[in-house]
Amino acid sequence: MIVQMKKGSTKREYEKLIEFLKSKKLDIMDASSDEVRVFGIIGDTTSIDPSDLYAFEGVKEVTRVSTPFKKASRSFKKSDTIIKIGNDIEIGGDQFVMMAGPCSVESEEQLRIIAKAVKKAGATLLRGGAYKPRTSPYAFQGLELEGLKLLRKIGDEVGLKIVTEIPSADLLPLFEEYVDVIQVGARNMQNFHLMKALGKSTKPILLKRGLSATIEEWLMSAEYIMAGGNEQVILCERGIRTYEKYTRNTLDISAVLAVKELSHLPVIIDPSHAAGRWNMIEKLSLASLAVGSHGLIVEVHHDPEHALSDGAQSLKLPKFAAMMDELEKVAVVLGKKLR
Repeated sequence: MIVQMKKGSTKREYEKLIEFLKSKKLDIMDASSDEVRVFGIIGDTTSIDPSDLYAFEGVKEVTRVSTPFKKASRSFKKSDTIIKIGNDIEIGGDQFVMMAGPCSVESEEQLRIIAKAVKKAGATLLRGGAYKPRTSPYAFQGLELEGLKLLRKIGDEVGLKIVTEIPSADLLPLFEEYVDVIQVGARNMQNFHLMKALGKSTKPILLKRGLSATIEEWLMSAEYIMAGGNEQVILCERGIRTYEKYTRNTLDISAVLAVKELSHLPVIIDPSHAAGRWNMIEKLSLASLAVGSHGLIVEVHHDPEHALSDGAQSLKLPKFAAMMDELEKVAVVLGKKLR
């Protein structure tokens, strides 16, 4: 529910209405500007009738929002959310952010080689799996805590922020210590116990779309995090499961446009997991930039033939550098900053 106050309404009129709403166990999300005082009502609004709010002096208009997600809704917040990571990275504005690195952290030497290369090419965040939730219990499961420590060490060494996937809520204290952006994998998108825990986190959350999730379900998962108090959510489209078997998943590039219409949250694309084929990554990345996404998360490996996971979808270092050059040409035309 959204309430707009009349022009010239007093602070006391506003406070009286807020006191009433809070007495009903409802939360307030202020969306006011210099021109108008507007706020959203969060919670179980079935306990109040919109027409009753007109009894309060200063109320101009009350609108019930039909979408089940509130804090993530464009109706509640018209301006785009920009999430800051460190002093010079902004996701959600004119900066097109590149996150790159191996699927799995395999060794200190491997991570250092890749991190230096992606940094030189223009990436600003180092991605890499320390904990690897895999479809098969026999597949490589990651270096776990050692992997987190290596990500932090190498990231600090070469000057890259760290993004990596958290598999369960009990690991949150470790991720708070070592990681700059906490990634939620596609299989965990509807792990609502984890979403609630991440709502208490101080870190930005990169929320991947579930492989069979609708856009509304995806935004509802973001709502879980935001309802807990953490409004630093970055959405990531990574391909959805369809009947097509040629690619690993089907990249729903239209989801970027849908999300930007429905929500104020930034949205990036993972072309690596969408395609599952390294030779498709460059074109899908260019399309992602053209359609208006705020960045990419791409898998890169110096020796993909011997990678412990996802070698087939990992770009070699020279190919990644060449792709960054092509992306920059398009970014200049679109008025985006790539590096």
